[in-house]
Amino acid sequence: MKLYFDIEYRTRWGEQLVLLLGKRKIAMRYTDDGIWHASVELRSGAERLEYRYAVERDNAQVRTEWYPHTLRPAEFSDCRALRIHDRWQDIGSDAPFRTVAYTRGIFARRAAWPAAKRRREDKTAAQATFRMTVPALWPDETLAIASDRLDNWQRIVPFDDTRFPEWELGLALPKGSEYKFLIADRTTLTPILWEEGANRIWNGVAPDGERLIEASLQPRIPERHWRSAGTAIPVFSLRSEQSFGVGEFLDLKLLVDWAVATQQRVIQLLPINDTTMTHTWEDSYPYNANSTFALHPQFIRLTEAGVEEDDAYRSLRSELNALPEVDYERVNGAKMRLLREAFARHGARTTARRDYREFLEANREWLLPYAAFCSLRDEYGTADFSRWGDYAHFDRTKVEVYCRKRRSDIAFHCYIQYHLHLQLTEAVRYAHARGVILKGDLPIGISRTSADAWQFPRLFHMDSQAGAPPDAFSAAGQNWGFPTYDWERMSRDDYAWWRARLRKMSEYFDAYRIDHILGFFRIWEIPVDAVHGLLGHFNPAMPYPAEELRGMGFDLAEGRYTTPPTDGWILERLFGELAGEVRTKYLRNGHLLPVCATQRRVQQLFPGDDERSKRLRDGFLALLDDVLFVEDPYRKGHYHPRIAAQSTFSFQLLSPQQQEAFNRLHDDFFYRRHDRFWQESALRKLPMLLRATDMLACGEDLGMIPDCVPETMRALKILSLEIQRMPKSLSETFADPAHYPYLSVCTTSTHDMNPLRAWWEEDRSVTDRFYHEVLHGEGDTPWFCEPWICRRIIGMHLSSPAMFTILPLQDWLSMDGGLRLQMPDRERINVPAIPRYYWRYRMHLTLERLLAEEDFNTTMRDMIA
Repeated sequence: MKLYFDIEYRTRWGEQLVLLLGKRKIAMRYTDDGIWHASVELRSGAERLEYRYAVERDNAQVRTEWYPHTLRPAEFSDCRALRIHDRWQDIGSDAPFRTVAYTRGIFARRAAWPAAKRRREDKTAAQATFRMTVPALWPDETLAIASDRLDNWQRIVPFDDTRFPEWELGLALPKGSEYKFLIADRTTLTPILWEEGANRIWNGVAPDGERLIEASLQPRIPERHWRSAGTAIPVFSLRSEQSFGVGEFLDLKLLVDWAVATQQRVIQLLPINDTTMTHTWEDSYPYNANSTFALHPQFIRLTEAGVEEDDAYRSLRSELNALPEVDYERVNGAKMRLLREAFARHGARTTARRDYREFLEANREWLLPYAAFCSLRDEYGTADFSRWGDYAHFDRTKVEVYCRKRRSDIAFHCYIQYHLHLQLTEAVRYAHARGVILKGDLPIGISRTSADAWQFPRLFHMDSQAGAPPDAFSAAGQNWGFPTYDWERMSRDDYAWWRARLRKMSEYFDAYRIDHILGFFRIWEIPVDAVHGLLGHFNPAMPYPAEELRGMGFDLAEGRYTTPPTDGWILERLFGELAGEVRTKYLRNGHLLPVCATQRRVQQLFPGDDERSKRLRDGFLALLDDVLFVEDPYRKGHYHPRIAAQSTFSFQLLSPQQQEAFNRLHDDFFYRRHDRFWQESALRKLPMLLRATDMLACGEDLGMIPDCVPETMRALKILSLEIQRMPKSLSETFADPAHYPYLSVCTTSTHDMNPLRAWWEEDRSVTDRFYHEVLHGEGDTPWFCEPWICRRIIGMHLSSPAMFTILPLQDWLSMDGGLRLQMPDRERINVPAIPRYYWRYRMHLTLERLLAEEDFNTTMRDMIA
């Protein structure tokens, strides 16, 4: 079969359009009417082809289509040639609707066409096949065509949506026919919305023996802003009558039922990966996974994985379920004990199943290293693989030998992952069947004691730490302790690790939150010997050479401005009555001795919790933060201004002229100098992230936001995160939900913040301003966030133009005085300023009871509608 490709595209002088068909690259021929042409002789037997158009200059690709085209030649085997009229497929305003969040979730076609209404034309009689991608149609709507030659506009012919969001229709229209596209009711074919503009004229007639695919057209339908609501809650926080002291994947089915009852369409979760490092409560931190692929065993429903539901099981389940919060250690200890007993009884039978073997083969690349990691972690009593002797450095051959030697233990960990996969997949299918989607969380960091770091250490800078500069969550910045990414090395295999990670995630999720999306522009990198985030710097960055700083009035010779000041009054401020001891024991010639010259050493030197140790430790940590510049670790003699250095004693010691000069270079460095540089950095990574799967991407864009970030997110159609008490504009105290962008997720609070009611009691002066300026309340501000106040605030968010309003479950429940938890301070999930925080919040009522609360659910449904 011969294929003829035509596409209209306006190139610049010196540019060439090419067709990328599989591994073939075909130069196209230009004609004066703006059309590029190419022809290809198709090899027989091709069932499905994927191709793209690209622009080249000097044989280098300068632009390519965002979306590929697909062609199924087998469907046109009755003709000798196929002519394809195409249009360039760039990322556009409909990009979110082309993701699986809509195509297999919210807008998915869940019912077959009514037989009497489908009226598919006989392809052998059709002169042409119309084909177009139109994703933003409700499930009860269809794309259709009408013409003066179709019963004088009275006959509405629907397109076939079998491959939604692609629509197709084979039709024979005489040349010169007038026609229009429209949206019609899928059942009755009653017109809903006609396309704008003049009638179209049909001229697409193919020669005898040839067929035409008309894919260059697009309906002129006004953009429609579809909006939805949802709930954010960690899986571990769910509570049901069947769960075992912690939320489980199968509890999501009850949460889906509640979402349907209240007309919500989105369930947003925190990371669900395995975090087991120490088998203690410190493993409760969901952003410190031991594998970015493996699921957490705590989310397994034991009875569905072979555990017998006897009296002892029921008794323990009742005891754990009655606890107000998650007892991480008891729950996980009991689950692993019972799973080992179940594996001993059923393991051999399960591992012999065909679907188990298929799961093992499909996930072998990460699953076996993960299972070996878990076995070695328990064998050596630590997840720190540097202490594993011969296994400290990952060697595939050695690991395979180890897996054979510890066959039963390896199979046990695979057995758990298999059952977790089955249970989560069951919940996902249940959600999709009811028009509800799941939104996951993509953490920016990976643990330095994880299977990923063990297996691929060259992909990470293990000698640095990732974190965040000072923000509303932490005045000293955040130090997450994660290694940073070696993006240059990752790019050499086209980011294979990232793409594999995202593909695995897309098996369960339709949308995802990119945790700290700023990390794809630049990461806040902290020296490995630092504790606070204040001593970090951006990477990549363009630090100032020492000579340039000298010209600005900052001579860094002899450590000036880069080492802490030790003036007597400063020591008095920091150490009080201990200042004399500090001066005599820990200083020499005005410089700190090596024993306390880094923050890590200070922590080791003063580990106690007594008042004296805390005063010395905190004093030295603050003193070591007190510098104006930090040296770049990759370019000696180049320096970064220390973030927020205006609060230091070093800044106070400057003359007024120097303070003004420092403020200028500080503001230029952090807000202007890197804007395009960081944008180019992000554009090398984010398109890869988006193209790896069809999930909908939402960015967590809070904190210190350069101008290039919202600009890039808008261009790539990544939804932003909007929070009323964290406005994006410096001129606002509170953001106005009525002015949020459409491509955004709006929420009242996140897992790192106090929910509504606890926030209301956090700072009386802030609450007072909110009550009078935002809610326009009169008189004294109420001491507590009463249900009517919560309803007002939530109503503002539901009225926002944002595509999604996704609220924490705690804030939804805050609207009902009888349902909400009595003590607001027990609803918080995490406090970022506390590095070792126990993540154990659990909803105080069961999902079964929530489903039975008809009055409350009706109120929610009406508000959402």
